[in-house]
Amino acid sequence: MNKKRIVLTFSLFTSLSISFGFIPFKIKEIKKTTLNKNSPNLIIILADDLGYADVGFNGCKDIPTPNIDAIANNGVKFTNGYVTYPVCGPSRAGLLTGRYQDRFGFTTNPTIDPENEKAGLPLEEEMISEALKKANYNSAIIGKWHMGTHPKFHPLKRGWDYFFGFLSGGHNYFPEKLTLNDYSEVKWAYGWYSTRIMENYNRIDINNYLTDELSDAAVRYIKKQSKLDQQFMVYLSYNAPHGPLQATEKYLDRFPNIIDKKRKTYAAMVSAMDDGIGRVLNTLKERNIEENTIVVFLSDNGGPIHKNASKNDPLRGKKGDLYEGGVRVPFAMQWKGNIKKGIIYKNPISSMDIMASICDLANVKTKNKLDGVNLIPFLKKEKKGTPHDVLFWRKWEQNAMAIRKGNLKLISNRQMQTNLPKLYDLSDDISEIKDIKGSNNKDADEMLNYWEEWNKENKDRYFPTLGNDKWWERNKK
Repeated sequence: MNKKRIVLTFSLFTSLSISFGFIPFKIKEIKKTTLNKNSPNLIIILADDLGYADVGFNGCKDIPTPNIDAIANNGVKFTNGYVTYPVCGPSRAGLLTGRYQDRFGFTTNPTIDPENEKAGLPLEEEMISEALKKANYNSAIIGKWHMGTHPKFHPLKRGWDYFFGFLSGGHNYFPEKLTLNDYSEVKWAYGWYSTRIMENYNRIDINNYLTDELSDAAVRYIKKQSKLDQQFMVYLSYNAPHGPLQATEKYLDRFPNIIDKKRKTYAAMVSAMDDGIGRVLNTLKERNIEENTIVVFLSDNGGPIHKNASKNDPLRGKKGDLYEGGVRVPFAMQWKGNIKKGIIYKNPISSMDIMASICDLANVKTKNKLDGVNLIPFLKKEKKGTPHDVLFWRKWEQNAMAIRKGNLKLISNRQMQTNLPKLYDLSDDISEIKDIKGSNNKDADEMLNYWEEWNKENKDRYFPTLGNDKWWERNKK
């Protein structure tokens, strides 16, 4: 008897047995295919506008961050961890696709406009959530989205299974300030900061400080997925410590010795985030899934030092700059039982490597070629060399550029026509003070050629910048 006939006979026998009221043996429930042990859960914790020097593992003294530091201490601290852009939206697009966002024209923060079908991450691009669907992951984005406000860009339409947060690039933290039901009620610039929080497609009210609410939502989600024995990914996308500078007395009271009001509020916001991260880490331990979960912590860009009193020392520059202070960020990762604790990794790595690493571990073939690299073999010393020979940056609107090759960095932080690129050796000039281009013209020319070749594959701006459409003005009626 062939296999097909056996299946048909079994089905017919089972149907008849059930019809006559008896089942001759117990039929086991069919479960999803389990993934191999090398395919872990993933938690990406992204701070917003956090200064390079504002975590303990980078030397911060006035803001304790014990839980963030624990990630670095239990795994690896990346001293040369970069993002792909010095501002929120494009940086997040690079992280979520594993590709330079310039390849698809995500060159600036998208305008907040639910009527604009272009202002968001193009549907042709595959997000990390969509890629991991192929490996049966359940994915949640909790917090800031910033990948488009038109309905077609909603997270649940981009591979995410759960959404708790807000669609725009910033938000108020106090629940009493969240009064608007929808973007249709926005009548002023940045009015979207006052919209009610979304859970999936629904608007809901919250009772607590937003950072606490986001942390609680992440804990609830992790508990639910672990109870179901479901492989998962959490993108915990905090808006802290991005402005507006708002903190509760609970957190402000922790910093009586910080006199500067702005710095004090900023410190309180970072402390609230650290508390939440502690609850997330404790949940992994309680659910006995620490060794099957990679946890990554980073900021989306450098601190905007004058706006929120953050510090990027000893780096030059701030949010918006291609100097190190704009693109080199606090970056740490743990994978208990798989990556040794206490590693200090000095080779340049990128936020794009997060997606590349998890997709490789989950044996997922991505739709588009990734620019990121699987970091795990390098951290386990299974691979020699460096993950990236070269890293690139571009600011299309300003015609500015940067490239890092080895320890050398060539940069024009503003218009290249009027600000010729300068060359720095980051091995002994992390603050980018001494231009060595004059004595290294050959290296500088070679690096500029590399950058120009890379830029030929990129696209111009795909959508209007934030504020260009002034959608809120159309709603003043």
